[in-house]
Amino acid sequence: MDYSYHNHTWRCGHASGTEQEYIEKAIGGGIRHMGFSEHIPFRFPDGYESSYRAPVESMEGYFQVLRDLRERYRDRLELWIGFEMEYYPEYFDQMLWNARTWGGEYLILGQHFIYHDEHPESAGAPRPMDPAENLKEYVSCVISAMESGWFSYVAHPDVYRFAGDEKIYGREIRRLCEASRRLEIPLEINFLGIRDHRHYPNLDFWRIVGEEKSPVTFGMDAHDVSSAYDAASLEKALGMVKRYGLNYIGRPRLRPLGKTFYSA
Repeated sequence: MDYSYHNHTWRCGHASGTEQEYIEKAIGGGIRHMGFSEHIPFRFPDGYESSYRAPVESMEGYFQVLRDLRERYRDRLELWIGFEMEYYPEYFDQMLWNARTWGGEYLILGQHFIYHDEHPESAGAPRPMDPAENLKEYVSCVISAMESGWFSYVAHPDVYRFAGDEKIYGREIRRLCEASRRLEIPLEINFLGIRDHRHYPNLDFWRIVGEEKSPVTFGMDAHDVSSAYDAASLEKALGMVKRYGLNYIGRPRLRPLGKTFYSA
């Protein structure tokens, strides 16, 4: 594995270490294509900012530090600067404009919420639904994001918890897989989930992905220096590829923010 495009910085408030330390660790593991994808800042119209995102005011430093490091390591590493971003239809145009204006070079989709319910005062927070309806809404949101053409791949696509009917789960995940295959947008096996023993990777999810032959890639999801190259999780992810016959494509093709690949 010579690539790593899912890396965070201390600016998000739940990561540690310097960008240079991450780069050195990654190079030591054989990474030659790297990207930082910090949680994109966003200030809601009423001024609210989520505590898990980087602050808006941190963007100048984010790009300056990484551009300097890109020049310093240019003979050893191809370095991209991007964002992990949700798809909120109501705010997507503004978030995309921000990403491009600040200088973002690529996006990965990290859909942590169905709507923008990270904002506790939002009138658009999820209305009461049964679990099956929630899952359908989540999958539809991810598919809309993929169809926008701006996202290079889907980070932790199995992050959504579902405890309902397995037939409903299978139907909705196959719908997501079909879109991934049709649009050639990979689904990420997330190494943070592996090393922290989270509820993802969800093996039922990846069994379906293997059957559907959707493209698959890997993401370190590094929040500390030791995770900037995670050999133990890589071994487990390769085991999943073999076990489920996954269509592992290796390094994903990044979709530069200066260009539209599909109609938004």
